[in-house]
Order: sequence, then C-alpha cells, then structure tokens
Amino acid sequence: MDRLVNTVRPYAWGSTTAIPELFGTEPTGEPQAELWMGAHPGAPSRLNRGSGLVPLNEVIDADPFAELGEAVVERFGPHLPFLFKILAAGAPLSLQVHPDLAQAKAGFEDEQARGIPVDAPHRNYKDANHKPEMLCALVPFDGLCGFRRPSEAAELFERLGVDGLKPYVDILRAQPESEALREVLVSVLTADRDAMVETVAQAAEAAEWLGTEGGRFAESCVAYAKVAHSFPGDPGVIAAMLLNYIRLQPGEALYLGAGVPHAYLNGVGVELMANSDNVLRCGLTPKHVDVPELLRIVRFEPSEPSVLWPEASEDGEEVYDVPIDEFRLSRYLFVPGGAPRALDNRTSQILLCTAGTVRLINKEGSELDLAPGESAYAPAGEQVEANGDGTLFRATVVV
Repeated sequence: MDRLVNTVRPYAWGSTTAIPELFGTEPTGEPQAELWMGAHPGAPSRLNRGSGLVPLNEVIDADPFAELGEAVVERFGPHLPFLFKILAAGAPLSLQVHPDLAQAKAGFEDEQARGIPVDAPHRNYKDANHKPEMLCALVPFDGLCGFRRPSEAAELFERLGVDGLKPYVDILRAQPESEALREVLVSVLTADRDAMVETVAQAAEAAEWLGTEGGRFAESCVAYAKVAHSFPGDPGVIAAMLLNYIRLQPGEALYLGAGVPHAYLNGVGVELMANSDNVLRCGLTPKHVDVPELLRIVRFEPSEPSVLWPEASEDGEEVYDVPIDEFRLSRYLFVPGGAPRALDNRTSQILLCTAGTVRLINKEGSELDLAPGESAYAPAGEQVEANGDGTLFRATVVV
C-alpha cells in the first residue's frame, strides 16, 4: 500500500482553479486539466520504494503477477489495464470518438507498417488498444454525447433560422437516420472552412438567442453558444449541434463506448478508461481531423445519453455497472464512527479520496490517511480496510 505521486497534465482546456481547490492549494494561473493515476508510460504515477520515487509501470514490469494478480495478467497481459484520472474542464474538449478493439489493432498496425512516427501530428493510433471510458461527476458537469434523432436535429436547425443550415435540414428529413447523420457530418467536415465561417457565426448568434428564450432547446443552445465562443468559425460547432446535450449532477456517471461522438464541456469529475490514448477528432480543435478514418469509426446511430447511478452492495461499496472488464469504478461514502470496510484484494487497486478524510489500514497495521485529491495504490493480494468521514473512489479490474 503506497501513496501515489501523480502528474497534472496542463492541457489548454483545463480549469485554472478546480484541481487546486480540490487539493486545497493556491492556483498557479496555468490550466490544470487532468491528474493521471496509473501506469500509462506518458505520465506514470510514482511510489516511494525506499531508494526514491519509482514509476508504477516499472514496479509492475518487475513482477506483474504479484502486482496485478494472475487472472489479470492472463486475460489482459502484464500491464495495468486501466487509467484513472481527475478531469477538470474549464473549456470544451475536442469533439471525438474512440475505436473498438479490432479497429484500434488494425489502425495501429497499418500506421506502424507505413512508418508514421507515433508522435506525428497526423497519427491517429498511438497504441493498439480500445478506449472505452466513463466519467463520474464531482460537481455539475456539462457534455455532449451521442447523436440526436435526425428529426430533432432538423427541428433545431430550423429554429436557428440560418440559411446556411437549410441544406442540412433537407438531408435530415429526407434520408434514413444513419445515412442522414453520415451525410450531414461529412458535408460539415469537408466544407470549405472559409465558406463555413459565416454560417457558424450566425448559428452561434441564433443559439445564444434561443438559449435566453426558453423552450425545448434552451439548455442545449446555451451549451452550443459556449462551444462557438471557444471555437469561433470552427465547422465542428455545427457538428456539435447534431449531438445531445447532457448535464450530470454529482455522483452521476456517463459511459462511452466505441464509436460514440462526444465532447466534455465544463466541470470536474473522475474518469476511468482502458489504458489507451486513441482519439479520432471530429472538430473543435486545431489538431488533425482524418475524415475518412473518422467515418470508418463513428457509429451513426441516434442514442439518448444513459445516466448511471451506482448500485449499493451489502458491504457499503457502490458500483457503477458498465459492460467492460478492463476497469471497474466504485465508491464508498464513509461517516464518522462507521465500521471499517474491507476492500476486495483479488486485483490491484487505485484508491482516490475526493472529499473529507479516508484512512487506509493494511493487514500489518500500516496506516495511510488520504485527503481530497490524494490517492494510493495497493497490489493484488494486499488486505486493505478503509474508514473515515469522506468519499473514496476505487478503480480496479473485473475478474
């Protein structure tokens, strides 16, 4: 059982205040977007192993069976199969999708065979793994997720009253749903960018007005107007209007499978995902957008965002149930004077405190107190109990 020393990624969209507020530290004035907890080689957590801080990936590489457990190694290989994060969005992230496992393997092997450097700006696949993920809100959290029904998107575009959107309305009303969504997205992303600037500006102005008028699309239009303010003239603003707007309340979670277009807009949450960095962007970014590859990955299916609440078990663990085995997210809500809870030790686990104070105690009697924003790692087989007066999130693997 070790306290983790983690890296904060300073992406431009990050909040300048949210992570410092969680830790109770002074803001630096720089964006702090993601706190990474895990063994991803891009920013591995570090442990104090006597001689100094050692990256978690090196600890696992030295003895994967002892650290991860035999079942995990046999199924997923000798690597921690998930990456755990605190995500603090102060501005919209790019509109994006993730590949499934077969697509990721094929795409990675193809780019490797063509000799495209992994760090090349036009590279799509950084690894051969898929990237299902879930986001659990710590504060109200805004996002876009999944396609609206084409009939609803057509109604929204009509309400905006922008001439440049009228051709999309015709497509959305005339074609079968999947074909309509595909055709409109292709048209938006391949249009002349200079020619789209005026349409995007007019759509943003109309969305801002509709957001103040109330009615069916008011909340969505407020979000779209904010996106347009962050990315003026970006055709991705129109693509974003094809997606459902969602606001998660604290404790609510959202699961995102392969091929589902999405964008996080604002808020703070814990994020758990398969250990991958594969992202294909659809807009709202100055980075590379590979339209042909994107169209191969996107699932052009209307879908309502499905909000998840945790299911409580008899031992006090509240589990967020998702259809994936590489990761499992749960939480404990401890109250003062409550009995310690024994944590399942079949696999390695990362434990994150997000409120109050949580005390961890292992079989040998060693204690570790976690304050908000602090985390710990326990290898497979280590018996750990937890109690206190705070909230503990637990990331592990399904075996």
